[in-house]
Amino acid sequence: MTEEEILIISKIGPEDPEKLLMPFIVANASLALDIPVTVFLMASAVELAVKGTAETIEPMDQMPNISDMLKTYFSQGGKMQLCGPCCNHRNITPDQLIEHAKIGGAAGLVDMVMDKKVLTF
Repeated sequence: MTEEEILIISKIGPEDPEKLLMPFIVANASLALDIPVTVFLMASAVELAVKGTAETIEPMDQMPNISDMLKTYFSQGGKMQLCGPCCNHRNITPDQLIEHAKIGGAAGLVDMVMDKKVLTF
């Protein structure tokens, strides 16, 4: 396994299923190459981490299903953090989140940015 790690920051939520899917396509490809990945969701993207949300997003023709992509992501060891203020703004609490999703903060994001390769969506 490489010592490199990737941090993917996404602010695209269920309102745009195609763009919402892209970070997880990249994340799953990275994990398949044994490159550790953390996805940090902010703005409307935090809604994806609410239990049941992924299952409500209609799959697009010729595109992977986001619910399946998340299962694959977590089964490969992917990590997920969410913007605390973004969750607070939407009244999202830790008990509403899917397994493996954790609410974080700006300091944690800055710390991750300092020692990882960063992609943004």
